[in-house]
Amino acid sequence: MKKARRRIDVNLEELDRVLDGAREAPLSESDHGKLRDALHALAELLVRTRNTEKMIGKPEGSEAGTQADDNATPPPGHGRNGAEAFGGARKVDIKHQKLTHGDRCPECGKGNVYGQKEPKVLVRIVGQAPLSATVYSLERLRCGACGQVFTAQEPDGVGTDKYDETAAAMIAQLKYGAGTPFNRLEQLESQLGIPLPAATQWEIVEEEAQVIKPARDELIRQAAQGTVVHNDDTGMRVLMLKRDPSDERTGVFTSGIVSVGEGHKIALYFTGGRHAGENLAEVLKQRSAELPSPIQMCDALSRNVPKLPAGVEILLANCMAHYLERGFIWSSFAGMVSVGTE
Repeated sequence: MKKARRRIDVNLEELDRVLDGAREAPLSESDHGKLRDALHALAELLVRTRNTEKMIGKPEGSEAGTQADDNATPPPGHGRNGAEAFGGARKVDIKHQKLTHGDRCPECGKGNVYGQKEPKVLVRIVGQAPLSATVYSLERLRCGACGQVFTAQEPDGVGTDKYDETAAAMIAQLKYGAGTPFNRLEQLESQLGIPLPAATQWEIVEEEAQVIKPARDELIRQAAQGTVVHNDDTGMRVLMLKRDPSDERTGVFTSGIVSVGEGHKIALYFTGGRHAGENLAEVLKQRSAELPSPIQMCDALSRNVPKLPAGVEILLANCMAHYLERGFIWSSFAGMVSVGTE
């Protein structure tokens, strides 16, 4: 049974008085007892609990049950992230090779061993290609009499597509989530022995984009309900862009629209012949009529302001620098002006 730790009341002011008095005269019996009790209490707090973990079947040359040196430096590889931070890691449960729950203890031979709530956890990280490939060689046999060829059945889960949905998702994530160009990914995969041309990557992403189009449309609808919208655009080079026959523009732009709602932000990107204001007007067509006018944050460029139908208004908020460029002088907050139809 664990011995109960006795209670010791320590008065720091009294200990300071005892130490100051020790400079002038020898310690009295009572003062000596107070210092001794305080030091013993401190020593009990600093003593570590004995580790009772045993390694069964340890390699030769190591003493079973030897307690680790308290002053030894921890082994390398213990980073800032605990095992719980690796949510995407593959989990492997390993049973004890010699003991099971309820077995007799091999150390003392008296008690039984019982499973612990928390296992010992090891994290091991390996390198691999962003996209890996598997080559299946199906054996074929041919009849010498009739010429019929018999081919081995492919394993379950192989599928019929060369590039499955996980490959398409990884390519899209690397390109549009991590900013890895198609050509750079092609070079990396080639160095790892997996050919993946940039043109093939684009075809894969273009095909799979149709599958998630409903999710994109829902994001646009939710972005239209935001309380604050930011928009701007920049020039973009596109090799092949379908245009309306009546469109006389030659430029191509990518418009960025960020919609801020309650507890979330939605970022939308539109590439084509439209300017930022025109793309924002298309988004706001899906705004609920019951909602108040949204606040639009942008610079003072005229093509950032949407042309809205009658009855639809926004509150346009430019930064102070752009207001001064346009000749507006405001004595208070650089503000909010109602913008409707032209």
